[in-house]
Amino acid sequence: MGMMIRSTRKPFLIPSSLSIILLLLNIIPLTTSQYTIGVNYGMVADNLPPPTAVASFLQSKTNIDRIKLFDANQDVLRAFANTNISVTVSIANGYIPDLTDLQKAKEWVSANVVPFYPQTKIIRVLVGNEVMYWKDKNQIAYLLRAMESVHTALQDLGLNKIQVSTPHALNILSVSDPPSEGQFKPVYDTHIIKPILEFHNRTKSPFMVCPYPYFGFNDVTLNYAIFKPNPGAVDKNTGKRYMNMFEQLLDATHSAMKRVGFGDVEIVVAETGWPSIGGENQPAVNVENALSYNGGVVKFVNSGKGTPLMPNKKFETYIFSLFNENQKPMGVAEQNFGLFKADFTPVYDVGILKTGDQSAPPSTTPVTPTPTPVVTPAPVDSPTPVTPAPVKSKQWCVPAGDVSDEFLQHNIDYVCSLGSVDCQPIQDTGVCFNPNTIRSHASFAMNAYYQTFGHDPLNCDFAGTGIVVNTDPSYDACEYES
Repeated sequence: MGMMIRSTRKPFLIPSSLSIILLLLNIIPLTTSQYTIGVNYGMVADNLPPPTAVASFLQSKTNIDRIKLFDANQDVLRAFANTNISVTVSIANGYIPDLTDLQKAKEWVSANVVPFYPQTKIIRVLVGNEVMYWKDKNQIAYLLRAMESVHTALQDLGLNKIQVSTPHALNILSVSDPPSEGQFKPVYDTHIIKPILEFHNRTKSPFMVCPYPYFGFNDVTLNYAIFKPNPGAVDKNTGKRYMNMFEQLLDATHSAMKRVGFGDVEIVVAETGWPSIGGENQPAVNVENALSYNGGVVKFVNSGKGTPLMPNKKFETYIFSLFNENQKPMGVAEQNFGLFKADFTPVYDVGILKTGDQSAPPSTTPVTPTPTPVVTPAPVDSPTPVTPAPVKSKQWCVPAGDVSDEFLQHNIDYVCSLGSVDCQPIQDTGVCFNPNTIRSHASFAMNAYYQTFGHDPLNCDFAGTGIVVNTDPSYDACEYES
């Protein structure tokens, strides 16, 4: 089975306003009983130790009690037998369409889970990895059916305690700031993510997300991203104060889930991390910042304080990653997310080792915050002439060329259910009813949505099924708004 490889993602939304309060980070050693921290055990490298040595090292030298794999590597599953370390296995994205067939799902479970369970403590099977990020329309369309099928296969084979889930990159959010307004992208929300959340609610399995402040910080928010002293951010709606981007993203996810009716589903952090080495144009990528971020995550998760919207809650969390992986194809930083080098030498110690000096660093005297002065612009005697912006060419939103009618019907249903978009022209008496095809009707509806809610590319995304064009799709008496 092919190894799933993480990808560099586009930044997600970051805080727009900062309030003044400083947070000082202390990396506090944690007992084994406190741990809900796991690691992603990636293997895209040619110098890694054998799985048996990895299992022995984690069990004897660290407090890590769970690992997440990007496949179902049988050597790893054998190596972790009788260690009491929980193991999450994954199914590659390319298998998703086939797994909608229950028989094929049973074959996969029979080959990759049954021979190793319960000696190896397999707790979860993940169907795909960040499927919506990759925008493969077949994989997105069949994801839930594949999850249902794998769940049924596990039940039929008597493996009732093993959960089924799938990790999501946080580009599924259209809003993450302020956290109370968190929401999923249009069409994804009601037609894809809501049914997946219903599945999790019914099967008592977690919604898994991959929050990466590393892909969302800028010069102003770096300290906010890596748990260093920073001014914080206040949610304008709730008045709640956020001191790090990690908790902001968790609460934005919670708000989005609550918005579609499933705020009670458990959240698990499938991946998060910060690289220790980067390229010349990445000054924020260094050992100090990697230690600050991952150490901050460890402390935050195991403090049990939760987030402003989810107080007193621990989050099962998997750091990316266990080892530096020298064959990752996407640059120096991508190869250096590891907590350990291939010889088990720590790249830095976030407090997960059982041996060695784990005493807390000397305490630091808190710094009294100084309010940032508000600068009022000086009055201007006369307005400065403004040069008109160039007129942009007209744009329309239409379906991509290879989208199924099933997906396009979802788009029509979504747009026309909002009440704010006029779908009368594609009703049977409307001027755009003919040709009476799903593609033609979807084209009109998707463009109407795009024009109504603004020309942000997100408003023509429709789960990867829409594209923006400069050619007017209007015909005969059917005129498309622009």
